[in-house]
Amino acid sequence: MACSASSCQSNCHQHEEQAQEEEFGGSSNSISNYNDRNLNVCIKCKSNEPISGGNAEDGRFCADCFRSNLYGKFRLAVISNAMICPTDNVLVAFSGGPSSRVALQFVHEMQDKSQKNFDASRDGSLPVFGVGVAFIDERAILPIPSHEIDKAIQDFRSIVSALAPPRKELHVVPIENIFSSSSSDGRDRLKNLLDAVSDSTGKEDLLLHLRMLSLQKIASENGYNRVVLGSCTSSIACHVISAIVKGQGYSLPGDIQYVDARWEIPVVLPLRDCLTQELNRLCHLDGLKTVELHKVPYSGINGLVSSFVTLLQKENPSRESTIVRTAGKLTPFHFNSIPEKSDSNTTLATQRRLKKYNLKPNESLSSESFCPVCNSPLNKSDLLRQSNLQNHQTSSDIFGAACCSSCRFQILPKDPSSMEHFYTHLPQLLVARAKHSGYGNLSLLREQIQDFLISDSEDES
Repeated sequence: MACSASSCQSNCHQHEEQAQEEEFGGSSNSISNYNDRNLNVCIKCKSNEPISGGNAEDGRFCADCFRSNLYGKFRLAVISNAMICPTDNVLVAFSGGPSSRVALQFVHEMQDKSQKNFDASRDGSLPVFGVGVAFIDERAILPIPSHEIDKAIQDFRSIVSALAPPRKELHVVPIENIFSSSSSDGRDRLKNLLDAVSDSTGKEDLLLHLRMLSLQKIASENGYNRVVLGSCTSSIACHVISAIVKGQGYSLPGDIQYVDARWEIPVVLPLRDCLTQELNRLCHLDGLKTVELHKVPYSGINGLVSSFVTLLQKENPSRESTIVRTAGKLTPFHFNSIPEKSDSNTTLATQRRLKKYNLKPNESLSSESFCPVCNSPLNKSDLLRQSNLQNHQTSSDIFGAACCSSCRFQILPKDPSSMEHFYTHLPQLLVARAKHSGYGNLSLLREQIQDFLISDSEDES
């Protein structure tokens, strides 16, 4: 508290200093020793020494409290948003990096606790959710020696097998499998598709969308009903900035929530409130093995934004959190919550939590039409363009008109002949999505944009 003297400078805290001088006999050395003692203990347990190094947030806690605090963020996100229920079967996307490694570890610990509760219950009324792990093999398109990826896969198998029961299956699936069951044919189609995209940012974004399609395919074929991503505050902050730059502001609120149920298998982000630095520190403290494949760094918009956010974070360790918290105030979509279901195995406590933390989406932002490439919800201008789909003759024209403005600008070829070539190499999943949300649902689109259409009588006048 600042003193009230007229000549006082603001925030001088004179009264506090005087109180400390009185408490320690007026000795400045005693005050210094008092402050040093407080800086050298964990702010939570007040007994252990805080961990050294890292950012200011890390240095406030001892190792045990730091881990407890990080796991608490994860658990609160899971419970508040009903990400994992006892009857679920969860697929963890695993790349070997710190984020996915911590996500796998925390999900495993939740499952281990559920297993102990099940074993302790007499009637076995508490089922244990299942866990699987998926790795997307991208050696067909990445300049990484094949033996390095094989070595990484061996490490992944040892990491997953070392986790305590229940057993977790590791799915290693080449990314080209979304094109064809034949690996050689799928590899050729994948390369031709990416070569048809001239923009470096568009090529990176298309590859990101293909990864999600692969995860969805693995989950659907193996009976999983949740996909867990290791996206953290740092990666989401980069996405917020890059999405704004790319003109994806309308769909941005749907991408950064804890739950994204627009997909056939809902996607959840339990590490949304955790920083990359925190995850790296936890892996170091707990000896969690990570496997970093040397991938090509981002270029174009994605690379510039990544460098920019990294610079901001160095200047102020709270910048990434501020970006995500600010973007989090945007109104979510209707698909940003797990759909309600009547399940006898869902406990009353879980149902209460769902009601307590239920999102309040703006129904005016509800959209039943999505971009066939990136699956972003379409805004009114996109829907107006789709209303003219019947004027197009070729399938490639229909597909292009069904896409959002960002994908049309950065991913789709501008030349009509190149567009036809691009369309022929698309995965069937994308083509089917375009047919479902595009010309196969024109009546619904017309109802949604009826107020913006000009009637024949108005046109004649």
